Amino acid sequence: MKRNTLIGASALALLPTLALAQDVTETVDKGDVAWMMTATLLVLFMILPGLSLFYGGLVRTKNMLSVLMQCTLITAMVMVIWVVWGYSFAFGGSTSPYWGGMSKMFLAGVTPDSLAATFTDGVMIPEYLFIAFQMTFAAITPALIVGAFAERIKFSALMVFVLLWVTIVYFPIAHMVWDANGLIFNMGAIDFAGGTVVHINAGIAALCGSIMIGKRVGFGRDNMAPHSMTLTMVGAAMLWVGWFGFNAGSNLEATSGATLAMINTFTATAGGILAWCAIEGLTRGKASMLGAASGMVAGLVAVTPACGTIGPVGAIALGAIASAVCYFFVDVVKRKAGYDDSLDVFGVHGIGGIVGAIGTGIFTAPGLGGTGGDDYSLLGQTWIQTEAVVITIVWCGIASLILYKLIDMTMGLRVTEEEERIGLDLSSHGEQAYHG
Repeated sequence: MKRNTLIGASALALLPTLALAQDVTETVDKGDVAWMMTATLLVLFMILPGLSLFYGGLVRTKNMLSVLMQCTLITAMVMVIWVVWGYSFAFGGSTSPYWGGMSKMFLAGVTPDSLAATFTDGVMIPEYLFIAFQMTFAAITPALIVGAFAERIKFSALMVFVLLWVTIVYFPIAHMVWDANGLIFNMGAIDFAGGTVVHINAGIAALCGSIMIGKRVGFGRDNMAPHSMTLTMVGAAMLWVGWFGFNAGSNLEATSGATLAMINTFTATAGGILAWCAIEGLTRGKASMLGAASGMVAGLVAVTPACGTIGPVGAIALGAIASAVCYFFVDVVKRKAGYDDSLDVFGVHGIGGIVGAIGTGIFTAPGLGGTGGDDYSLLGQTWIQTEAVVITIVWCGIASLILYKLIDMTMGLRVTEEEERIGLDLSSHGEQAYHG
């Protein structure tokens, strides 16, 4: 059996190297394969229908289908890109700290017998399965971005942006964080399931996009309330269920490590919901369903990088802290800064990802219930986490701004004012979500 040299989805500096010794027998466990196939489908479930309905319910009626269409087409396009060059750019076996090279373009050399390493010496999964699992991560990340400029972006411009963005931003960051030769991996940063790769990446690109594209017509004057909190709650619940594939799946095996990620995905999310609703109750007198859904996502985002190395009680604290910080950015910072992040992608995913990535360094400490060893350095690891966050923000921010500007100069980023007033469902896609 041919073995792939990649390390796996979850770059845990606390674990020993996963490179297999020559005398270790390679085995494929059917239980691991079955679990990872399930986890892969759960992550797809997060996008379609989870994220699509979550975002769709938050926009106005006239833009419902446009959000569904954007999520659907992004998912399909990124899957094709991933097979053609994305997997190679991220995990192609290059010794470069920044990208994986071109050796596995079109999945060259990958067969049903090719294997990828997990976290246990000698235990493998089929490489096709690892490719499919990582493909869903690549697909959901740019789909998250669309919420920042929902209701006003040109569909063709969005698709071109996503094609370029995953190539220049996502694949290199995925390599840097999760590949054994990656820059951030070798710094010793912990990102179990994608705090930097997915959420900070998406959040920073979202902020740049919302500023570059500008505010919606009538922003601050017209009623832009969500058209269906029912759909938003259904979508949020689907995200929570799918997130177990996202987090526990990143363990790459059906072992105790996956169960730790699983319980943390429960408890951090619960902490996030309770914190957001408590703050709303104290500041506004009433807790809202929108607040509960926002706290849910904030808790999920925050625990993503930490779920494999912190304890369940620490996860509650991390989810609650992240939820409170996200609430502040959504309710105070956004309003004072004046940018129109339509569905609070930066405020929840960007900020939640930053808090979660840095908080991973804190709550992994054994004294706080984490899995760090006796020689674990809380300050040292937290500094490494902070460096990883800064690298991601700078790489993503600069590249995203350049891409937005280039596309705006060549084909334009935004629909016309008339098209925006009509709604993107009709003006961009010629159909309506609802009929009178």
